[in-house]
Amino acid sequence: MTQPAQATWQTPPEPIAAMLDAQRLPAVAFSPRADWIVELGRPGMPTVGELAEPKVAIAGLQINPRTWEPAKAAHYRSISLRRQQEKTARPVLSLPADARIRNLQWSHDGQYLSFTHTQAAGSAGAAGSDPGGLSLWVLNLKTAEARAITGPILNATCGGPVRWLPDNSFLCKVRTDNGPPPTPPSYPLGPIIEENLGRTAPARTYTNLLEIPHDEALLEYYLSSKLVHIAWLEQQQPKQTVITSPALFRNISPSPDGQWIKTTTIHRPFSYQVPLARFPRRTEILNRQGKSVYTVADLPLAEEIPINFDSVRDGRRSSGWRADRPATLHWVEALDGGDASQDCDYRDAIYTLPAPFSSEPKLLWKSQMRFNSLVWGTGKVALAYEALYNTRQVKTWKLSPDEATSPQLLETRNFQDAYSHPGEPVMTPGPYGWQILLLSLEGELYLNGRGASPEGIRPFLDRFNLATGKKERCWRSPADSFARVGKVLDSEAQQFIVRQESKTEPANYWLHTHSPSDEGSEEKNTPFQALTRFSDPLPWFKDIRKEIVRYTRSDGLPLSGTLYLPPNHDPKKDGPLPTLLWVYPEEHKSRETASQITRAENTFARPRRASAMFLLTQGYALLSGASMPIVGEADAEPNDSYIEQLIDSAEAAVDFLVGRGISQRGAIAIGGHSYGAFTTANLLAHTDLFSAGIARSGAYNRSLTPFGFQGEQRSYWQATDTYNRMSPFTNADKINHPLLLIHGAADNNSGTYPMQTDRLYEAMKGLGGTVRYVSLPHEEHGYRSKEAVGHVLWEMVKWLDTYVKQT
Repeated sequence: MTQPAQATWQTPPEPIAAMLDAQRLPAVAFSPRADWIVELGRPGMPTVGELAEPKVAIAGLQINPRTWEPAKAAHYRSISLRRQQEKTARPVLSLPADARIRNLQWSHDGQYLSFTHTQAAGSAGAAGSDPGGLSLWVLNLKTAEARAITGPILNATCGGPVRWLPDNSFLCKVRTDNGPPPTPPSYPLGPIIEENLGRTAPARTYTNLLEIPHDEALLEYYLSSKLVHIAWLEQQQPKQTVITSPALFRNISPSPDGQWIKTTTIHRPFSYQVPLARFPRRTEILNRQGKSVYTVADLPLAEEIPINFDSVRDGRRSSGWRADRPATLHWVEALDGGDASQDCDYRDAIYTLPAPFSSEPKLLWKSQMRFNSLVWGTGKVALAYEALYNTRQVKTWKLSPDEATSPQLLETRNFQDAYSHPGEPVMTPGPYGWQILLLSLEGELYLNGRGASPEGIRPFLDRFNLATGKKERCWRSPADSFARVGKVLDSEAQQFIVRQESKTEPANYWLHTHSPSDEGSEEKNTPFQALTRFSDPLPWFKDIRKEIVRYTRSDGLPLSGTLYLPPNHDPKKDGPLPTLLWVYPEEHKSRETASQITRAENTFARPRRASAMFLLTQGYALLSGASMPIVGEADAEPNDSYIEQLIDSAEAAVDFLVGRGISQRGAIAIGGHSYGAFTTANLLAHTDLFSAGIARSGAYNRSLTPFGFQGEQRSYWQATDTYNRMSPFTNADKINHPLLLIHGAADNNSGTYPMQTDRLYEAMKGLGGTVRYVSLPHEEHGYRSKEAVGHVLWEMVKWLDTYVKQT
């Protein structure tokens, strides 16, 4: 029968409730040369009252109108620091009360750390009360003293508000003094009319778009900033100099030498169909006095980008600075009009232009696939990447930006192939403080890899000879832990910092030093110096059993997942447990990549927020990340056989769990978040493998996302049967097992409007299904407030206890 709505927040059972209050480990940051270590105190979960603070949702943005930063922004609450050789961190005591710290940046010389402090507005009408907003602060690392450089004047509504300059001054986006925000009309001034006169303008489902002219006025009000140069010295009053008139600044980027400023501004006409990223935008180069000296691009409204994942905006895009030169601009320009469906020899061209920007741009490179990224090193070495989603292929090229040599192809591979991933190039501060490639004295690269293989995951550090293509292993993670290089401190990799964790020990940082005995060996694993000493915040989980398990589905494809069992549980002695599978499928173009194991076994796994791992405390087994690959090789599209492959994967997981004695049939549940929720509803509709399901923040009717979803690039009208077959809503009459639906009422994720869950619930209710729908006020796609997180865990435990444990 239909039950009344739950009226109050519920608290999960112990020990989950106490665990939610556990202090989180601090975030750790190293100065550019790693001579300073900073620990940043993380807050607990916000209250639902904090999430309920006013917000302005426009053009795909969510703005806090009281503080001029993103709504629901996360903040650090404290800073402690110490030199690398010191064992004890000193708390910074000069921070403001109730510090809310964001936008941290190191100065170019590494001696200062800047940050913004968010202060709430004083009580309305109170004499002398401070306005709300973001102020700029600077921390002197040597003295551990922090001071305010500005009042609450910064504008962080769109992009970062502060950039250091090489002379230790600042370039800031400062709010304009335009009085109170525009007042909304008291009644509609006329109809809202949109029209399309024959254009092809497909778009995925977006949230928080402009809807009425008043929204346009709000956009101009909140995004309007002026650029201000702020010079400051210790113990002296900062000097502010306004260098531009107000504009809708999206990004600001000083050149490496600090003499030029690249700005991107938004201008009309605005769109009611797409978010801010596709609005008309102008990119210019300004001098230090704010005068425009060069227009990089003035791009029109981009409502007509094809939905193919490899399609892009036409015109000059993705501009930036060469990190290894004082002031050389680069940008990317589509050669195929941005339409990836067009046949062409080259898709993109990359150009460079040095200051003073009066010469002809120089063609650096043309990519056959879609340009992906550039990594700068020297005039002889830069790395360029190109990729295509359709083929899952990525190529890496060596460029010589200052030499007349042909590009050198270094590698071609499938970007979903974790086993062949060579690692990411190691970076280091360059001559202008920007990150550039770290090269050995012989000109070799260093590659920091995750080290996935059929035997497991063991990260590594390699030295790569660009001339010969040969690699030398410098270091590899110990077999009984999971360690990754965080920083390489010198050009010969004699010292590097490693972040190391295990199943029972949280991540800590260690300084490793190369010694003669290490020559010719990759096992340089003895920690030289402990840099942090964090302990387990949730010791209850120390004795859980964690195992990467492997099994095979009916078509021979190897699958895997991470199995968790409660402490001291032995299936052979203690028998099977009620079990939850937590899933999230992935699309692949090859069986080889679909079968790979990409989760590390020796990581420190502790639950946060509404993690399904908390169910271990209630006597459940958990198979997390049970792989459910959807493979479409050659010309086949993965989703054309989505249901069949999904069922095969689920059957293989259940057969494995039952065969190992971990679970028993009739006492297994399926659950997932987002695309995992979609999967959950589908498996309940098409199988009887599971006695119940938990679907959080999912999409269930694919006709409501008609221009593509997840990895699907075809539109509803190109693949109507596929869209309909994949929609749990279409098959709601087949869902004959209990389903718990949970959704954030303010979900702004593309494609997962709360309406998706509303409609599935109404369908199941109308069809007589067993279903419960929990809507979480003020929560978005992920759940953040203490009240909502606790309640979600209470709902999950209660649902599984009722329909799984007691069966």
